[in-house]
Amino acid sequence: MTVFGPKRRGTARILSWNVNGIRAIRKKGLMPFIERARPDVLCLQETRAHKHQLDLALTDPPGFSAHFAEAEKKGYSGVCTYSRRAPHEVHQGLGRPKYDREGRTLITRVGALTVVNVYVPHGAGTRRDNSRVPYKLGFSRNLYQRLNRAKRAGERIVVLGDLNTAHRAIDLARPRQNLKTSGFLDEEREELDRWIRNGWVDTFRRFEDGPGHYSWWSQRIGVRAKNIGWRIDYILASPAAAPYLRDGFIWPEVAGSDHCPVGIDVDKAIFEP
Repeated sequence: MTVFGPKRRGTARILSWNVNGIRAIRKKGLMPFIERARPDVLCLQETRAHKHQLDLALTDPPGFSAHFAEAEKKGYSGVCTYSRRAPHEVHQGLGRPKYDREGRTLITRVGALTVVNVYVPHGAGTRRDNSRVPYKLGFSRNLYQRLNRAKRAGERIVVLGDLNTAHRAIDLARPRQNLKTSGFLDEEREELDRWIRNGWVDTFRRFEDGPGHYSWWSQRIGVRAKNIGWRIDYILASPAAAPYLRDGFIWPEVAGSDHCPVGIDVDKAIFEP
């Protein structure tokens, strides 16, 4: 689709973007992006700031309710959800301190839709030795269990954010070279497989089955221009939410972060009881 193209009549737009620092992206044009993209819900990951460090444009943007989940460690992790409709329920975390202290989960109930903003841990570890893979898988499994009962009960749910996993070989430019790299390990891909097998819909693949579509690129010079990337940012829809999908897209033209925004357009009725 055309970036910032018009939404179809009767649809709402839900976007997700790992911004690699909300204060940095603010200086690079976050507010003009919001004005042009016109999201109804915008989920940001890797905000890397505490709320008191942000200006009013970020904490109280005109026309939006803003909610934050912060990491205990300064300058690390964090997620934020902006919604044009004020949520009537907001939950931070999964109820597990070992995961919640990193500020990776924010669950908001917007009308009849539950929006789950997540920043899944990377498994590589500080020494690039895949030492954080067990922590990553534990986080993902706890998230799955946290949502499974509501999904089985027929609730409308979208899970969106940086999942830090390329699901299939088509989802990264160089799969054979990355078989032992966190983000494309068998056990990480199997965890995402489990979601799909149990009814969650990869919304982008509902509308696009071709190669070459990525949402993250290394910051090494020339990598993004050559489109040597990974698709690690997703929006997953529960079976009850999937019928409301009208489009799924990635916007690689949007700069400012090593990730680009991903999104869906949905029938506005998704919010209604």
